[in-house]
Order: sequence, then structure tokens, then C-alpha cells
Amino acid sequence: MNNPSELWLSQLEKELQDNILGFWMKHTVDEEHGGFIGEIDNKLNIIAGAEKSLVLNARILWTFASAYRLYQLPEYLTIAERAYAYLLEHFTDKEYGGLFWMVDASGSPSQPKKQIYGQAFAVYALAEFYHATGRPEVLEEAIQLFHIVEKYGYDPIYKGYIEALSQDWQMTDDLSLSTKDMNEKKSMNTHLHVLEAYTGLYRVWKSEELRDKLAELIEMMLEHIIDDQGQHFHLFLDEEWNVKSDRISYGHDIEGSWLLVEAAETLGDKELLQRVRTVAISMAEAVLADGVAGDGGIWNEADHNGLINKEKDWWPQAEAVVGFYNAYQLTGESKFADAARAAWTFIDTYMVDHKLGEWYWGVDENLQPMAHEPKVSAWKCPYHNSRACFEMIHRLSLITKGN
Repeated sequence: MNNPSELWLSQLEKELQDNILGFWMKHTVDEEHGGFIGEIDNKLNIIAGAEKSLVLNARILWTFASAYRLYQLPEYLTIAERAYAYLLEHFTDKEYGGLFWMVDASGSPSQPKKQIYGQAFAVYALAEFYHATGRPEVLEEAIQLFHIVEKYGYDPIYKGYIEALSQDWQMTDDLSLSTKDMNEKKSMNTHLHVLEAYTGLYRVWKSEELRDKLAELIEMMLEHIIDDQGQHFHLFLDEEWNVKSDRISYGHDIEGSWLLVEAAETLGDKELLQRVRTVAISMAEAVLADGVAGDGGIWNEADHNGLINKEKDWWPQAEAVVGFYNAYQLTGESKFADAARAAWTFIDTYMVDHKLGEWYWGVDENLQPMAHEPKVSAWKCPYHNSRACFEMIHRLSLITKGN
């Protein structure tokens, strides 16, 4: 195995199957209450009574559906089916439709609001589960949820999607995803993941209505959410698209650069794809110029004065691998391939927990693991890291097969 691409491919498959998927199958199944454990700390202690999030459950479903689609191993299907069943039984609001944001440890609604970000992740997961299994009832669930998002979450006046609504789909002042987020009507994050969800759904359901919505969403992101220089996302906006934050999220910028390309490629609009490719390269250039540390890792956030902190979370590292490699594929410029490989080396050196499994939440400015942060939680899921592996396995496989 002298080919560098083949060697990297082998490393990715080992990391994905043995470390990431293996960890979630071994440690996170909730045998007492069903579904999956809501929180596990960095030393693998279960946090009793922790809530279970829609995001975690949907991302587990997406991850293991993707794994089953790639490898056809029954153990991956078993985990995906568990996540799907729990989603339907405990997160589905049988009175008002859609999915609850949080349930308690026993599976009863604890935060019943309807976060459009959460609905989008369920669409994404259901579309992938259908892609993996071909079960028509799963596609119907995804389509039904798409229509619910469009009925209640879409802004018919200014376009785009509102952050959140109450359980019965009324306007609410409780908009933010987490305590780290601003309480504004619209965000980059929600639009990025609606984009991702609609791309996944369009891959398996070629609806004209969905096509139009996906095309409009790409346009809205180009027009309102990406800055005038085509380098960074605006993170928070009001309903009329007025910018409310000057922060830069390097992880979201590099993630969005490749997700926008994926969406435009799936849509098949050549003119729109060319515009998106130009922006994607520009965003990757900006992250490479300002967001990469000397050790190859990606900084979290900056503002107009520079870096806000010197910690590095796990998920920007995962997205950097794919985003930089995508820029390399678009341009042929070796600096992007080098950045992708450096990001992977950083991950293997600092992010992967080679002793207990999975990845650390992040490292501090001294490159020490952030031991106070969880290994599993509402936001610490097997999604960014598994998806980076899936994407790179796919992209490198095409290269090795061509040799």
C-alpha cells in the first residue's frame, strides 16, 4: 500500500468502523429506557437523568443509516432501526405534528418547542435511512416533515426559515438553539442544515416543489448569509436579513463551503453551481489564510479584532478535512490538499481518544483535551466525524479506483 491515497483511505476506514461506530454501538445504547443515553462524560460515566435531544437521536440515525448504506453490515442497521423507532415513538408530536426538541431520560417531552434546525436534522436522517433501506414508509415520513417545515417554518414575506416556534407552531420568543447562540429570528446554522437536509431528500425524491425550495435556499444563502466579500457566513440575522453578529465561525465557513457545492451539484443547475463553486473556493481561501493554526488545527471563532479564544473543538477539524479537500478537487491547488491532510493529522494526534474511544470535545490552547466536556451529549454526536470519514472514503475511493 504505497499510494498515499490508499494509505489515508485505510486509516479513515479504521477510524470510522473501529473507533467512531464501534464506540457508539458499545457505550451509548440505553438498555433501561430505550433509545440512547443522553449524556456521557469524558471518562465514560453516564450522567443519570440527562435529557435526550432530537439532534443526538437524528444524528445517530443518519450516521448508522450511512454506515449501513456503505457497508451493508446488519449491526449498523440494528442501531439505525433503534434510532428510527425511538424518533417515531418519543420525539413525534402526535397532536401538532413535527418533533419535540428534547425528551427526558424516560422519553417524555421536556422541551416541546419546534426548532426548525431539529426538524431539518430529522429530514436529513430519514432521507438517508430511506436511501439505505428503500423502505417507502420512511420516505413518507421525510416528505411529511418537509411539508411541515414549509408550512410553519418558512418565511413567506422575506423568505428563508424562522429559528423556532412553539409546540403548536405559534410564534415564540424562545428562538435560540443553545445558550451559546443569539436569540434572533434567523441564523446561518439553521439555514445550512435545512440546505443539507433538502439536498439529502432531493437525492432520493425528485420533487419539483423540493427542487424549487432547494434552489431558493441556495440563492438566499448567497444573497444574505454569505458576506459581500464571499468569504464568511453571517451567523445571526433578523427576519429581514439584517446582520446581528460580527463573529466568524471558521468551522461553519469551511463546512458550508462544501455543503453548498454538494447542494448545487445535486440540484444540477450549471449556472448556480458555477456561482457556488466560486464562493466555496473563496471561503476555503479565507479559512486557510486566517483560521488555521500552525499545527494544522482549525480555530473556533474570531471577530473583527481577531481570535476570540484559542481552543479547538472537534467538529471544525472534521469539517476542515472535507472542506479543504473539496477546494482541492475544485481547483487542483495542492495547498488545499495539504491543509486537508494536516487537519487529519491534527485530528489523529489531538482529537481522537486513543484510550477510551471516540473523539474529545476539543483541546485547549495548550493542546490538552478539554476533560470537563462530555463525550456524548445533546451536541456531541457521531455526525461531523463520521461524515468526514464517509466523505473522504468516497472521494479517495474514486481516486484509487482510477489508478
